[in-house]
Amino acid sequence: MTDTPGKPLLHLVFGGELEDLNSYDFKDLSKLDIVGIFPNYATAHAAWKAKSQATVDNAQMRYFVVHLHRLLDPQA
Repeated sequence: MTDTPGKPLLHLVFGGELEDLNSYDFKDLSKLDIVGIFPNYATAHAAWKAKSQATVDNAQMRYFVVHLHRLLDPQA
């Protein structure tokens, strides 16, 4: 996906420990790690990658990138 220059396309990066590797159910929602909201996919991906690599020893820890701009304006 390419971002339009000058127009921020917000992305959320968050993660947590999953109950089961075959689902997206988190063990404890109060322990979700909200990494941050980023103005484009490139910076969100870099944050996701750093967090994912930092937690590689925990097989049940997963991080995700959410395209907030798609939720805010689904017709775009």
